[in-house]
Amino acid sequence: MKVVVIYGQDHKGSTYHIAHEIARKTGGDITEFFLPRDFREMCCGCTQCFVKGEEKCPHYQKLLPITRAIDESDVIILASPVYVFHATGAMKSLLDHYGYRWMPHRPEQLMFSKQGVCVSTAAGAGMNSAIKDMADSLSYWGVAKIYKYGVAVAAVDWDSVSDKKKKTIDKAASSIASELVRRNGKVKPGFKTKFLFSIMRMMQKNGFNLKKDMEYWNEKGWTGSKRPWIN
Repeated sequence: MKVVVIYGQDHKGSTYHIAHEIARKTGGDITEFFLPRDFREMCCGCTQCFVKGEEKCPHYQKLLPITRAIDESDVIILASPVYVFHATGAMKSLLDHYGYRWMPHRPEQLMFSKQGVCVSTAAGAGMNSAIKDMADSLSYWGVAKIYKYGVAVAAVDWDSVSDKKKKTIDKAASSIASELVRRNGKVKPGFKTKFLFSIMRMMQKNGFNLKKDMEYWNEKGWTGSKRPWIN
């Protein structure tokens, strides 16, 4: 099993420790990226990825190591502490660069057989909205199974988290990791993903989208009988 973990911060605080522990407990090969250290570019809204192809993004080459790691993984873990009730700007900036992979455009077929995990922590509140920031991308990429874990650690650093809280966290991390291992290679999209795909398919068939996107869907055979979750 290959696990890629993308952290929305450079420091190794509570969010890092939880996400890393989930990855470690899977027993898989782990690749980690820290933002903004490993990618600090802001999406400039040039629309080149939509209109001409992702290779035309001015940050394509810088983003390529992360893109390849995502595609080669079995599990994608996105982890961000809560910043003003949302994921960090660094995490959002990274995900902005993958807008072209959203289902209305050109979703990567590999995503439909992957599992994803969204992890967020805060001293008090905001985990749900931060997780949604990340889970929206995983969902619209077509990731087949998504786990969410948010926890109020009542502390500003990992060393200050109580032993009782750490035991609860460890139990949750073990549970998620166990499910990831159990389902590895066996996941398929659920009703929500398939329904969304069907709506996007009709848009592509009726010519309601960009030329680049329609060509992509036609080449994949998805406007016909083929589906990305069926080999």
